[in-house]
Amino acid sequence: MTVLNSLDIAKPPAATRVVAAMSGGVDSSVVAAMLKREGYDVIGVTLQLYDHGAAVHRAGACCAGQDIHDARRVAEAIDIPHYVLDYESRFRDAVIERFAESYLAGETPIPCVECNRTVKFRDLLGLAQELGADALATGHYVASHALGNGHRGLFRAADESRDQSYFLYATTQEQLDLLRFPLGAIDKTQTRALAAELGLAIADKPDSQDICFVPNGRYADVIERLKPGAARPGEIVHLDGRVLGRHEGVLRYTVGQRKGLGLSATEPLYVLRLDADTARVIVGPREALGVREIRLRDLNWLGDSALDALPEDGLDIAVRVRSTRAPREARLLRDEVGLKVVLAGDEEGVSPGQACVIYENAGPSARVLGGGTILSPTRAGVARPDLALAS
Repeated sequence: MTVLNSLDIAKPPAATRVVAAMSGGVDSSVVAAMLKREGYDVIGVTLQLYDHGAAVHRAGACCAGQDIHDARRVAEAIDIPHYVLDYESRFRDAVIERFAESYLAGETPIPCVECNRTVKFRDLLGLAQELGADALATGHYVASHALGNGHRGLFRAADESRDQSYFLYATTQEQLDLLRFPLGAIDKTQTRALAAELGLAIADKPDSQDICFVPNGRYADVIERLKPGAARPGEIVHLDGRVLGRHEGVLRYTVGQRKGLGLSATEPLYVLRLDADTARVIVGPREALGVREIRLRDLNWLGDSALDALPEDGLDIAVRVRSTRAPREARLLRDEVGLKVVLAGDEEGVSPGQACVIYENAGPSARVLGGGTILSPTRAGVARPDLALAS
């Protein structure tokens, strides 16, 4: 099976140097091995991002311990130079610290987005250019195609169940022009078949799970270790103003959460909002979770036309507000405050700190137009929840 016929570079493979980002997993290993087999001048690079004791030895971890060893073994097997770079301090400053600060601010962050935008793409791309590479190839399930304007566009992967475009929306145009994602046209079953065909010892290795630097899945434990004493106890308050209980810190909750609230109520209650300033967890009925309008910060735009040229009546788009949800129709508008996304229908569990990724349409293999970090949304059906809480 051959799927990597070209990297869309106007040079023959033998004259094309490619840095392959090798995490030690199946996907990135297949990319490096296929590029080598097709005659490219491949250099493998693995980033050591953290070393948190148990995380190093945990099955399914990445960028530490066993995975570094696996990447090294693959590089030796396919006969390419391989380098391990200690990026722990960069990762801690750019990703882990921001992750902790975001949770303490009442948000639900996505550290993978920040890691891709900074450490993996900004810093690793800089290294690739220093090595004289024509491209940086990764094992992400997302597609990149040349556009008529001389740049490259980012598109959803053919395998919708594996599509990682949600985590890569913050890739800049400059970065995108140098990145290649060879697995965007195939599914995971084909990737594993390629790994076996190529004789890679990690062909059956399990996929990485959860956030890499949270070995036990308990985010609050990591944050409290990084920021001792930062968690503030506070009240759990119903939307109508009633105090229902106490909590040990907003970092233990996320918008849309139902289980683990420790409340006794006659109706199911969900987390509607986290107020870090007052240390309040706001809860209410499911119907109060609905969101129709979303505002964003740190917007990254990859569309052909500048946002300044946005039509007065807005632009038809599709958006994803969670990585596990399919894109849904929406409209991008500008008002006196700035840009806003108006959804075609209510969306539940829209949480500040998560990403709202903008697509050209809701179809398969749709182009990514950009996205940003969700700010506190306007909730459908609740005109002024702040007034209710003030009573």
